[in-house]
Amino acid sequence: MQIVGPYLLFIGDATDALSIKMARGVADFRPELCIGEMQVEGCTVTTGLPQLTIAEGVAKGAKTFVLGFANSGGVLDPKWHPYILEALAAGMDVVSGLHEKMSDVPELAQAAAANKVKLLDIRHPDGEFKTGTAVPRKGKRLLTIGTDCSVGKMYTSLSLEKAMKDQNMDVDFRATGQCGILIAGQGVAIDCVISDFISGATESLSPDNNEQHWDIIEGQGSLSHPAFAGVSMGLLHGSQPDALVICHALNRHHMRGLPHTAFPSLQETIALNLQAAKLTNPNVKVAGIAVNTSSVSVEEGRAICQQISDELSLPCVDPVRDGCDAIVERLTQEF
Repeated sequence: MQIVGPYLLFIGDATDALSIKMARGVADFRPELCIGEMQVEGCTVTTGLPQLTIAEGVAKGAKTFVLGFANSGGVLDPKWHPYILEALAAGMDVVSGLHEKMSDVPELAQAAAANKVKLLDIRHPDGEFKTGTAVPRKGKRLLTIGTDCSVGKMYTSLSLEKAMKDQNMDVDFRATGQCGILIAGQGVAIDCVISDFISGATESLSPDNNEQHWDIIEGQGSLSHPAFAGVSMGLLHGSQPDALVICHALNRHHMRGLPHTAFPSLQETIALNLQAAKLTNPNVKVAGIAVNTSSVSVEEGRAICQQISDELSLPCVDPVRDGCDAIVERLTQEF
């Protein structure tokens, strides 16, 4: 599916900064697509964008009204229906990354049809996918993988894309989750694809390209996470990566949400993912390590990255604090 910008980001009455990751992600990485944000009474967080009403957003050119928040269970609270209806009546498409589909609400579906606009439930792929083939494709591909879930694979992927574009490289970010889709304007929410078709869907997401073109494919889950290893394996096989970037968050002691589990080392993560990736690309290599060091000071984080780099003989950076130039340099020299 494709999303038309510019966006008006609706964050409702959110009080937790993490709950507006949809809005924050696109505001951080695609500010040129954002007209402003809309919030209601009780909201205590912000993307930092100008505050606008729906009418003001439309007057400034907004084409899509984005539900920029998430909640436990991905439920579409009926209290947001009036705002969605107002946006539809104003001629805007509406985007949601929640599990509950807007199109399943008769009132919203009827309003969208009447106003000839779209309800885009981007968590739910609407295309038909084939099974994977492992047929080699032209071009170059990089996949971000993780020691765990929620370690910064999307932010790393987008930071890599930015750093490569800054060096005039031919590169595209390929989104595989709802936040990434909003940022890219297109993609496939790969964790909602039927398991037999994950590798095939990933192949379709990153088709043949010219020999010097890079696709940066957003990773999901972790091969070491008992709940989410399946989607990670499908992405590894379907992306046929030439390069892997290992994403890691400091001070994790068990897999996210599973306190009874052990946390893998970077070395174990590298070995496990290389073995799996070689099924569809025997020449795959690790290009670098991306570490979320937000739990420590900037100075301590940089010292830890240097230590990891020395131990593994790979560039290691915090993409948010320090960028990805060191990893990009390795890509240009060795891939």
